Amino acid sequence: MSDFFSSLSKVVHASLILAIILFLILFLGDGGIVIDQVFWSWLFRYFHVVSGIMWIGLLWYFNFVQVPNMTKITDEQKPAITKVIAPAALFWFRWAALVTIVTGLIVAYLNGYLHEAMTLGIGSGGGKYQAIGIGMWLGIVMAFNVWFIIWPNQKKVLGIVEASAEVKPIAAKKALIASRTNTLLSLPMLLTMVAAQNLY
Repeated sequence: MSDFFSSLSKVVHASLILAIILFLILFLGDGGIVIDQVFWSWLFRYFHVVSGIMWIGLLWYFNFVQVPNMTKITDEQKPAITKVIAPAALFWFRWAALVTIVTGLIVAYLNGYLHEAMTLGIGSGGGKYQAIGIGMWLGIVMAFNVWFIIWPNQKKVLGIVEASAEVKPIAAKKALIASRTNTLLSLPMLLTMVAAQNLY
């Protein structure tokens, strides 16, 4: 059993198999699966939520765990973070951000409210469209920060691209401000998305 749990690959594959089994039980037990627009909307919403959990989870890991504790780590130990952990976390962080945005846009399109949401419900009754639209725009701003501010500057800080000793602290500050901006926007973004699904 410990061999199973020591392998992330085995655990993730088992989780995926369990999810598929539960999916089949739930849908076959309810008269079968119809591969229609509702199905695709559900599937992409599932991917949207999974990637969003990965994205915001890593955002909060950076802001609540890694960054506040870097000053407590000795200089000898810091390469473990900067050379191994941070690059791996940033890989999952940036791709989860992209998948979250793409799947969210697909869900909005499949459910017929992409235009209304992107225009914040102006001229189409507001309410739900305004709420989901605000959440979508906040998510897009946050993903922009990930790809075009945090990641390019972190590459300099972590030595993935060459940067002088003078440039690295500036890059670190830019990445931190963008990351804290995303933390600031994360709760309002989640609030508007949940509100759109449950209050209207």
